[in-house]
Amino acid sequence: MRATTIHGPRDIRFEEVPDPEIKRPTDAIVKVVAGCVCGSDLWPYRGENPIRRGATIGHECVGVVEEVGGEVRDFKPGDFVIVPFCHCDNTCAHCRAGVQSACTNLGVTTSGQGEYALVGQADGSLVATDGVPDAALLPSLLSLSDVMPTGWHAAVSARVREGGTAVVVGDGAVGLCGVLAASVMGAETIVAMSRHEPRQQLAKEFGATHVVASRGREGAQEVKEVLGGIGADAVLECVGTDEAMGTAISVARPGAMVGFVGVPHGIELPVRRMFDRNVGVQGGMAPVRRYLPELLALVQDGRIDPGKVFDLTLPMAEVADAYRAMDERRAIKVMLSSAS
Repeated sequence: MRATTIHGPRDIRFEEVPDPEIKRPTDAIVKVVAGCVCGSDLWPYRGENPIRRGATIGHECVGVVEEVGGEVRDFKPGDFVIVPFCHCDNTCAHCRAGVQSACTNLGVTTSGQGEYALVGQADGSLVATDGVPDAALLPSLLSLSDVMPTGWHAAVSARVREGGTAVVVGDGAVGLCGVLAASVMGAETIVAMSRHEPRQQLAKEFGATHVVASRGREGAQEVKEVLGGIGADAVLECVGTDEAMGTAISVARPGAMVGFVGVPHGIELPVRRMFDRNVGVQGGMAPVRRYLPELLALVQDGRIDPGKVFDLTLPMAEVADAYRAMDERRAIKVMLSSAS
């Protein structure tokens, strides 16, 4: 099959690689209909994460089941499915506690930017739609493989509440989905921290009541002014840098929680300041399967349209251009259409 591979910083190729094969009876192979580039893919792309030369890359996709292992009971070839980026059995103790991203049989999609993807623990991981969806729904369904559940997880972890205040640090696709999540959960005041006009506009469309463009101490001060000097009831940290985490903790009111979902890079928590102000931090890798049924229902009912974060669509073979567009912030998130 053809799939996206990474060979070094800013060296992305779409080339022939071995087809995935059923290795365990709980596996499934999915023919990818649409994939995308994630903000976290940009870390290795920029050379800030270790790279295994020639490895496939891409962990978000939707598609049609091609083949299943002998123990898969709930899915069959031809089913259209959403593939959570983190695979789980959905039955172990951690899954039953709602932390499917720490499943004892955890797996991860590794060729979502390709023609086929191998899915472990298919019965526990996959979620099927009712037949092949309309093309207009495809972007929102694709967002459910990672980015929307991750924004939702930030809001859940931050304990967003109806009538409360929320601040979202980060205006990438995850941050924008965090704004949408906070809005659905009933936050009355939602401050989106963003310096980019197209992203500001989408944040407002998703429910942001205020936008703060400044960063660092100046940005934190502006946020506090919006919130009457008190700080936010809930803060969503959707970047993963030390500066972003510092801002998130600074704008949290005493007793608040920071929900963090940005993959951490160089973060040092100010534990003494957190102690003095009773500010907590909770979050991590999103347990996508936990949230999928509820989010799928919201999408199908037309209550949310998270697919709007995709502002550029390219053929899978042009994936290198997709990485460049996101790296240069010319696109919020790029959807990759099927290679075939």
